[in-house]
Amino acid sequence: MKDTDPDVELLARIGNNEPAAINEMVTRKLPRLLALASRILGDADEARDVAQESFLRIWRQAASWRSGEARFDTWLHRVVLNLCHDHLRRRKERPLRDDEAMNEVLDSAPAPDEQLEAAARSEHMAAALASLPDRQREAIVLQYYQELSNIDAAALMNISVEALESLLSRARRNLRSYLDDTPGPARPGRGKP
Repeated sequence: MKDTDPDVELLARIGNNEPAAINEMVTRKLPRLLALASRILGDADEARDVAQESFLRIWRQAASWRSGEARFDTWLHRVVLNLCHDHLRRRKERPLRDDEAMNEVLDSAPAPDEQLEAAARSEHMAAALASLPDRQREAIVLQYYQELSNIDAAALMNISVEALESLLSRARRNLRSYLDDTPGPARPGRGKP
């Protein structure tokens, strides 16, 4: 591994039961874990449950973590995705909720009129994401929202880069079709699907 894993030292401290290390890990990882789980599940309460279970797994694994086998962040994303899949399986075919609480993770507190417009766009995009098949939604979330490379996202999904690119292509087409066919606010600018 060319670069060092920035979390290894922190994991060792957690393994030694240092309370400050645990707080630092929560501060460092919680926002991304919540964002990933919220986007995959579409439910803020379930996302918090997934984040809590993820931190329990971190604390259980910290003392025995072996650096060099995988980056900690890669392992952690895989844990979150697996927990999200468990939640989705338990739901069976229940559709995702368009939950306002999910937007609180994304809120950056602009002016009130901008907040309303951004909330409407966010709700429209959440509905578009919810309309995607699970694997397409997962691919979009990992690449665009979690900002993982195609290689890292493919590894997390246990598929080839070519398969990921195919999922992303189908997902973008489906999102574009959904956004074009359903009334909603003006689409956001650049950078998102």
